[in-house]
Amino acid sequence: MDASSQSDIRPETTASDVPEKIRAHRLRFTGSGGEYFRVWIVNVLLSIVTLGFYTPFARKRTAQYFYSHSMIAGSALEFTAQQRRMVFGFVLVFALSAAYQLAVRTGQDTAVGLFIICGALLSPFIWASAMRFRLSNTRWRGLRLVFTANWKEIYKASWPVFALALVWIGVFYGITALVGDYVSGMEGGGTKRPKLDTSTVWTVAGIILLGMFLSVLCFIRMEYNYRSLLVLRTRIGNEISRWKPVYMDFVKIWAGTVLVFILSIVVISVLLGAVAGGAAMLGHGMKNSKVGTLVFILIIFGALMFFFLLLLASGPARAYREARMFYLIWNNTGISQIARFKSTLSTRKFVLLRLKNMLLTTLTIGFYRPFARVAEYKMKFESVTLYVKGSVEQLAGRLEQGQKEGFGDALADAAGLDLIG
Repeated sequence: MDASSQSDIRPETTASDVPEKIRAHRLRFTGSGGEYFRVWIVNVLLSIVTLGFYTPFARKRTAQYFYSHSMIAGSALEFTAQQRRMVFGFVLVFALSAAYQLAVRTGQDTAVGLFIICGALLSPFIWASAMRFRLSNTRWRGLRLVFTANWKEIYKASWPVFALALVWIGVFYGITALVGDYVSGMEGGGTKRPKLDTSTVWTVAGIILLGMFLSVLCFIRMEYNYRSLLVLRTRIGNEISRWKPVYMDFVKIWAGTVLVFILSIVVISVLLGAVAGGAAMLGHGMKNSKVGTLVFILIIFGALMFFFLLLLASGPARAYREARMFYLIWNNTGISQIARFKSTLSTRKFVLLRLKNMLLTTLTIGFYRPFARVAEYKMKFESVTLYVKGSVEQLAGRLEQGQKEGFGDALADAAGLDLIG
């Protein structure tokens, strides 16, 4: 064979040698506030008529509405939970809550203490049960999400819960050691009343502030541990998830949240000062008979505005934290080596949307709430893009079926966890 014929020979190219193309799939939400309003108003009315016992049915209808309009790569999510399991979980939570309230109202301190201790010990179980229930009933293209963490991993990640309990036990005994004699003297009566010196008061205040600071650190660590465990131990098909954030990323977001809250307080205080100054100048130019009427109107108006502004002050901080956390998580989460997510959510736009929604919800006595919820969900959901290496079908596969209980999901709701977020 001559050299020219040898130069024409090329190595055979196989399919595995061709790099797979990365395709982008922008997430879309096809629902609207008007559509969801009809679901929401029926849920509210039936919950009122049934004294709250329609709640598990309302929750399923809400989840199914949002899921069915959440499109990922052209396919909607599905919520497949069995209604009877959600009803059983709700009834069980209601019974436990009623028993706890009964123990509190009847002064059964031992029973109340046992409820609190058992609640702390079972909180990791409740959280994990809720996550297993929700993920196992969330499907996309026939795929079922599975939370695979074992109980050892779950309780290991839950150490901040027990650290928080130790912090406040320490705070309680520290304060008792400092002011125990003072309290005993006050209860014992007598002509001589014990006095607290200034240094003791400042020490007690310092202990309380230290307890609050350590509590915040425990909450941040608990949130980080749970979120990272949830992502890393969740599977879709045979693929495991990837997670990049570190604990300090969460600390920075919480620090920013505190700064936004302080800034909101300052801005609102300045506005209130300006309004009060304007009212005072207006009062100087009025007759005495009209000044009293003006003062009365301002007192009523000021009381209403105080509660509204108090809520408004925390609104930007809560929206800031929600947006920053959403952005952090979805920009650092992936599925094995074949898919990843990227979010372009604007914190400023989300905070402004939250403020607008709060204002309109207040002015409409709550009837704007479904429109607000859809608007916020849509902004967050549609900010995410899924990047898949190759075809979306690479994520396909059947997941092993399993039976999950609805108890954890209902308890998570009682703890304030939101199904749609």
